[in-house]
Amino acid sequence: MTKGSDLFVAALENEGVERIFGIPGEENLDIVESIRRSSIQLILTRHEQAAAFMAATYGRLTGKPGVCITTLGPGALNLTTGAAYALLGAMPMIMITGQKGILSSRQARFQIVDIVAAMKPLTKLSRQIVSPKMIPSLVREAFRVAQEERPGPVHLELPEDIAAAQCDPVALVPTHPVDLPIAGADALDRAARMIMEAKRPLLMFGAAASRPRVTPDIAQFVLRTQIPYFTTQMGKGTVPGGTELYMGTAALSERDYVHEAIEQADLIITIGHDTVEKPPFIMGTNGPKVIHVGYHSADVEQVYFPQAEIVGDLGPSLALLADRVEGRIPNARALLPLREGILSRIAARATEDRFTPQRIVHDVRAVMPADGILALDNGMYKIWFARNYRTRMANTLLLDNALATMGAGLPSAMMAALLYPQRRVMAICGDGGFMMNSQELETAVRLKLNLVVLLLEDHAYGMIRWKQAVDEFPDFGMTFGNPDFVKYAEAYGARGTRVGEIGQLRPALEQAFAGGGVHLVVVPIDYSENTRVLVDELRERLPAPQKP
Repeated sequence: MTKGSDLFVAALENEGVERIFGIPGEENLDIVESIRRSSIQLILTRHEQAAAFMAATYGRLTGKPGVCITTLGPGALNLTTGAAYALLGAMPMIMITGQKGILSSRQARFQIVDIVAAMKPLTKLSRQIVSPKMIPSLVREAFRVAQEERPGPVHLELPEDIAAAQCDPVALVPTHPVDLPIAGADALDRAARMIMEAKRPLLMFGAAASRPRVTPDIAQFVLRTQIPYFTTQMGKGTVPGGTELYMGTAALSERDYVHEAIEQADLIITIGHDTVEKPPFIMGTNGPKVIHVGYHSADVEQVYFPQAEIVGDLGPSLALLADRVEGRIPNARALLPLREGILSRIAARATEDRFTPQRIVHDVRAVMPADGILALDNGMYKIWFARNYRTRMANTLLLDNALATMGAGLPSAMMAALLYPQRRVMAICGDGGFMMNSQELETAVRLKLNLVVLLLEDHAYGMIRWKQAVDEFPDFGMTFGNPDFVKYAEAYGARGTRVGEIGQLRPALEQAFAGGGVHLVVVPIDYSENTRVLVDELRERLPAPQKP
């Protein structure tokens, strides 16, 4: 005979699970004991939301589902933001929640919430396990669904009496590789003709182009076609630096300098675009034609309605497309003369002696090696890092432009530091977002992570305050006080530094990395540039007229 929880944990080991993040409860105690006797590490977090963010980031960086666990009711409900984060961000994740016994009702309705129903709109699959014999097949199905395109979260509820129940041994379901289909010849031929006939072609790389398995193929496609490219916020880093074809990142939907190229293009080939991201450009009836290249057909939206599609596994499909067009695109580099002007204006005033976003991005880039990883929380600074930070490797700028939730930056950075202990990892947080999960500093210290947290302090929910001002509303309801962040970090066993002059920022970051461990570096930020650049300056840049 075998116990349900032992069978469940054995099924997780069968899937290659090495870590589970979360906060167990009374209803998980059999699972906790089975984990204790397994090869899997249980990483206790201080909030369930952080466990989900860490598990989702594991999925984002590895392509394999991360796993998190909570108890029933309130603990399970604390996963919902993390579930949405993984669903919109296409990150594979398995969420395990407990529940009271379902074969008897000894505590009536105490703490019972229908978590399976609550999770259905936030997951790809949400199931309750009602028999130990179902465990191997349900776990295998959960991992398959979480990992297949489009990846995302799956929820399994394991009631305490099913976890404790004894049953005859049940064989585990072996894993096996699954190959994705490749785009059809007709679609590839149609797209190839459009590309070869284009007068001003432009590539765009979106969120799905960042899947770990596809980035080498994407780099080859750029080199073989020689077409200039730009990226969405979540598509940054998909092509290694040094191609000299990068035109910028669409941190805004329109009017930014990169949109000079977009407005002049007569054909945009979007690769891995997911309309869950804030639109990188807005299609119109007089705009460029668009070819959608993706794992799935395009989601037609008011702002996105491609005229042609290539649907299939991105890497092999792009290789076949390159076979058709390589050396046969007479106008491949037609938009490249715009590059220097776009990038120079974006990089302007990056070395001023003020705590401006441009200077902070400049100094952070200076201390981060090519493989260094930044994990951004959500705030006004995200736009500046998306615009100004030049990535040189895939998945080295982790930001969320899908759910765009606050509170994810620190846990996401912690996961990166756990996966890559030899690489420099930095979390960048505003004071608003940081305080939503700042308790995880204790987790980071307990795990002995090497992690630098750059805290940008403006005593306000800065992005909303900025938009309030842009819309000419009175300044109201957006400001708050803060603790002494240096003492706050030290209270958790981390180190803290407050930077008083901009010239101290880069040395402080270097010292924080050199010292190892968890280090919080606090700097003020001058957001006056938000209005000067992102409103006044860009307002003067009228869209270029469409060329015939």
